[in-house]
Amino acid sequence: MAKGFFITGTDTDVGKTTIALGLMAALQQQGLRVVAMKPVSAGCTKTAAGLRNSDAVQLMQQASLALPYDVVNPYAFEAAIAPHIAAAQNNIVLHIEPLCRTYEKMAAQADVVIVEGAGGWQVPLNENETMADLAAALRLPVINVVGLRLGCLNHALLTAESIAAHGLQHTAWVGNMPCADMVCVTENIMTLKQRLPGNCLGIVPFDSSLSHPQQALSGKNIARHLDISLM
Repeated sequence: MAKGFFITGTDTDVGKTTIALGLMAALQQQGLRVVAMKPVSAGCTKTAAGLRNSDAVQLMQQASLALPYDVVNPYAFEAAIAPHIAAAQNNIVLHIEPLCRTYEKMAAQADVVIVEGAGGWQVPLNENETMADLAAALRLPVINVVGLRLGCLNHALLTAESIAAHGLQHTAWVGNMPCADMVCVTENIMTLKQRLPGNCLGIVPFDSSLSHPQQALSGKNIARHLDISLM
């Protein structure tokens, strides 16, 4: 099994954190020490300890090791906007190199590192680089979270195509249902299984109890929908 995996998605709000938590729990059930990294977050809350992103906090809570927040989430911005715009508003330039160094330090302490991207695959980080370039710099196999909603076929196939163009392995994908009313969901899943490279690790059904913004996700509950032997 790879030392780490990069979790991307077909769009923002498709459930990358949900699936990352489930993968972490499933790997932990195999006796592995698992940590997670949210390199960049835009959409943070001011706290006494500084800016905190709810996705990053949940990843920290699921992790096997206690790591400082600024290690798990090196770049954190308050506004829920594109990362490069949030950085520019704060007179910061996002750099990939320090993120790679942080990843290497985390990888030295754990068996597996789950790296969760921000937004979709090609979200810009700076004037020249995107989230895809970060994944390429880390040289990690990619797990694609497909938000099962209208438009997912096009988004999933384009994402897989771009992953390959960056010389990375689209090692697996997970279907996540962010809503309960998708039409022809079975037919869409069948099409994805026929056309996407890599194995489908599972389909995570819609859970109305998670619609409340304060509801914490349970990695263990998500893990039961995933088959990590296919990774």
